[in-house]
Amino acid sequence: MQLKNILLTLAAASSALALTSQEVVNEMGLGWNLGNTLEAFGDWINGSTVNQFETAWGNPAATKQLITAIKNSGFNSIRIPVAWSNLMSSDYTISSELLKRVNEVVSWVIDSNMYAIINIHYDGGWIEKFGTSESTMANNKFNKIWTQVADYFKNYGEHLIFESLNEEGCWNDVWNRYSNSGDKNKAYSTLNNINQQFVDIVRKSGGNNKSRHLLIAGYCTDIDLTVDSAFKMPTDSANRMMVSVHYYTPSTFTILEKDESWGKFAGTWGTDAEVNALLADFDKLKKRFVDNGVPVIIGEYGTVLTNKDKDSVHKYLFTCAQYATSLGMCPMLWDNGDHFDRKGLKFKDSEVGDFYKYHGSLYGGSSGPDNGSTGGESCSTNSVDPESCKSASFYPCCETCNVFSEEDGDRWGVENDQWCSIKYKYN
Repeated sequence: MQLKNILLTLAAASSALALTSQEVVNEMGLGWNLGNTLEAFGDWINGSTVNQFETAWGNPAATKQLITAIKNSGFNSIRIPVAWSNLMSSDYTISSELLKRVNEVVSWVIDSNMYAIINIHYDGGWIEKFGTSESTMANNKFNKIWTQVADYFKNYGEHLIFESLNEEGCWNDVWNRYSNSGDKNKAYSTLNNINQQFVDIVRKSGGNNKSRHLLIAGYCTDIDLTVDSAFKMPTDSANRMMVSVHYYTPSTFTILEKDESWGKFAGTWGTDAEVNALLADFDKLKKRFVDNGVPVIIGEYGTVLTNKDKDSVHKYLFTCAQYATSLGMCPMLWDNGDHFDRKGLKFKDSEVGDFYKYHGSLYGGSSGPDNGSTGGESCSTNSVDPESCKSASFYPCCETCNVFSEEDGDRWGVENDQWCSIKYKYN
């Protein structure tokens, strides 16, 4: 048995957590979001059961078979967004049935030897009230939710991670980033205080929570706003914290399906300038956090598919995943049902599925593609043509000839745990 597995076994058998937070992020490999499921909300739902809320946005209820299929598709971590307000009583007592259901999904993830993240997701938007005259109400609700969740899940080992909140930790009415109007210090202090309360509540709840790995939401989970010096990580006696950001840049490509008043629709992505902008963004995270001992989880990244060039979508997803893992970060694909067929239990786009399965095998996921351990076919090496190497700046040319993927005439391999471009002519 490898030392890594021994440590995990010991952690599960005792209350001690064996791995550092960076080691956990390394173990998490590629991540996947169970999106538009347990975080579904809305007064129009009029649900009386957890299942009615869970399926309200069109996805089937999560199953153990789905979790196993995600594991077998190259992922080693699953983020489970939750709307705890569903079926909540007026005094902020969480529904016991919702707690049981979240626990069931968490147990499936951990039984599959993956890491699970649970959070407070959008949940109807009440987090926004922290920046208003109703901040006392919001503060009480936040404290009561995390007090209950921390107590309910306190006996899980380090394969369960708590995330303070989603991307709602910003208050544009307090400070506007674009006009720089308002009180920036107050806006950031609001989030910094919320995150500190989160850490304090969890640590005081006992059990394994005394040293549980915690995921701290960045400001708006935006990279530029989170690397800003005004964002502060909480004080934590256990020193087991990570920072969370999301990545949907450029939003004209990742979010827009047509022209809107705030932006012009982009159907393609992948120029040298666009790729380099992504690399620069991730490099900011490494410099501010990873290089200073704070692990990074990119809790969401992705793009809409409507009116998008397929090759551009592939390049965007693959570049995010490859570069993030190369920097020691965990990228977690946002999937609201667009990517993984939750009934057929496979990726709707087989090329996307092939990429994640193989890349995940390099970072703690499944065993790789079905066509052999080398990941590809053999090619002729009798004619080296460096000019045919069309790799991006961070993709070197391959030294060998095992092809894993082919797209638009370009052939790609993997060497030294990195993607590389095949530079040989073929017979």
